[in-house]
Amino acid sequence: MEIKKSSYIKGASTFGQCIVSDIPQIAVAGKSNVGKSSFINFLVNDGKLARTSKQPGRTRLINYFFINEQLENQFILADLPGYGYAKVTDQEKLKWADLLEKYLAKERALCHVFFLVDIRHDPTKDDVQMYNYLFHHHVSYTIVATKADKVSKSQVKNRLNSIASFLKVGQSNVIAVSSLNKTGKEQVLDKIQQMLTAYHTPVDDSAEE
Repeated sequence: MEIKKSSYIKGASTFGQCIVSDIPQIAVAGKSNVGKSSFINFLVNDGKLARTSKQPGRTRLINYFFINEQLENQFILADLPGYGYAKVTDQEKLKWADLLEKYLAKERALCHVFFLVDIRHDPTKDDVQMYNYLFHHHVSYTIVATKADKVSKSQVKNRLNSIASFLKVGQSNVIAVSSLNKTGKEQVLDKIQQMLTAYHTPVDDSAEE
């Protein structure tokens, strides 16, 4: 899997503004300041595609990016609003939660979610709530542990074990990523390739008869 082209499409503040298309979508979810924008820019090898900020809570829309447009393995990348940011009103939090829930529940082209957590810490209460939503609603996901450069190499495996144990998943379901040290990209790209192949593979209904 190789990403050759990437471009910004639009932002959506309500589900009614979301893109309607048969092109498969890969979403990126995570709490505010977990590194979603840096992860996206690292993935597409473009440091300016997704706007990064030191101030949490900047992403208040679903921001859409076209990846490999008109090429093999084209897909739409959806950057979901960061959750868990305390310095917004309850009304704003409810608005973000409603947008997230409707997108995850109703977006038919969604084929996978990269669920980002900070490798330095065990998942927060908000992370657990997001994970439980993905699990109980059968949304395909991979856990990505960001900021792997912030811990020593000897501690990476221990932190992955801790996160996997905390969320009750196998360690193979958690990928350590560092946009600074350029690690983890190939594993993420391999997972995207698997999901796109599965999305385009016809379901054999006769096997159920």
